[in-house]
Amino acid sequence: MRLTKLSLIAAMLIGSSAFAIENTKVSGNAKLYYGTQDSDAANSPSMFTKDSGYTNFAARADLTTDLTKGVSAGVGMQVVTTLGVEHNLVDSVWSNAHTAAGSSGASFAGGAQVESAMWVDEVWLAGSAFDTTVKIGRQSLDTPLAFTEKWGVDKNTFEAVVLINQSIKDTTLVATYIGKSNGSADDRASVREGGAGSLNNLGLAAAGYVAADGAFSTFGTNGTYAYGIVNNSVKPLTVQAWYYDMVRLAKAYWLQADLNIDGVLAGVQYMNTKADAASSADTTGYSAMLGYKMKDVATFKAAYSSIEDDGLLGVANTATGSFATKGGQSKLYTEMWWNHGLVSAAGADSYSITAETTVGPKIGLLAGFYVADIAPKGAGLTLFEEKKVKEITVAASKSFGPLDTALALIFADTNALNNANDVKSTDVQVYLTYNF
Repeated sequence: MRLTKLSLIAAMLIGSSAFAIENTKVSGNAKLYYGTQDSDAANSPSMFTKDSGYTNFAARADLTTDLTKGVSAGVGMQVVTTLGVEHNLVDSVWSNAHTAAGSSGASFAGGAQVESAMWVDEVWLAGSAFDTTVKIGRQSLDTPLAFTEKWGVDKNTFEAVVLINQSIKDTTLVATYIGKSNGSADDRASVREGGAGSLNNLGLAAAGYVAADGAFSTFGTNGTYAYGIVNNSVKPLTVQAWYYDMVRLAKAYWLQADLNIDGVLAGVQYMNTKADAASSADTTGYSAMLGYKMKDVATFKAAYSSIEDDGLLGVANTATGSFATKGGQSKLYTEMWWNHGLVSAAGADSYSITAETTVGPKIGLLAGFYVADIAPKGAGLTLFEEKKVKEITVAASKSFGPLDTALALIFADTNALNNANDVKSTDVQVYLTYNF
């Protein structure tokens, strides 16, 4: 798009006439998400009341430009705010990037207000030559055990160096060093990291996978090296293998093969994490998926996964959940639509059945049934809870030009076996996203 006025974010990249403005693109979105929950837990509020609601407004802008032939750069900025509605319309938020501060007369968290947060989540430079691309800086990543999550109003990113080579036909080689992350697993404000406490610690963030204020901290203990190979020489089949050296923390690998032939979908996953501590056992898991895509009708999938009942680190996204039963989202085929961090827990045996289709004027429909039966060897400890969780999700989505809309209805049944506490809940969620 052509710009007649340059914003501050654009000026960071375009400083002279050497960079043609025709090669510059600006994009972004504005989001308004709302959810409300009804639960049979003791003293829980009714649906559609202030105390049962959670909401967030968010906006982001991204700018990319071609600096010279083969060299590009990008900058992205994110802001999250409640617009002050936590005082009278809702009780919680989506993003953990918010912080809470004392405010006379405020009702949030027993006398606080939610502070808005704004941060630069992408600043990168990339160059390509001889089938090889190098990307340096703050960026999104997509690997099985360290990736960017986007299911909430914001996204977590990394400070990394990524090298990608495609000299071998139908093969992609990846080498990455991740130095810092702003995922919730490395949140300096959290109690686990020695901070005063985050909204996640207070149980007030529904999708809290970004650190407070979007702050970047050392990834893991001393950063992580990741190496991957992806091959699809046999066209219906894609295989990938990844190895992670989480310096002074753990070693891990992830193997996966996916088949898509004449509508038949099949996949297998095998993974292992081993903490460097001599007394820590490996955490090994596997998953399998079988499905069928009926052209112009629907896609059906069934999946099963099993994670060993010992080990420390689990198999979830290491940027957003580093403990076995306190994980973030995962790449497992059985991952739930809303209740993340369960199927990837130590001792979890899980399965899922999903169906997706498009009806009428391009209305997307999804129905999913998910079960995670968790029985870790360390059950009874703070981080290890024996429980069984069932989720049923029905969602509909529709785009109206640049406006994406979605409505989700989520039923959950959580049976914590160690204290005989069975809680059933229902969430209604509305998603509005305007893209530009």
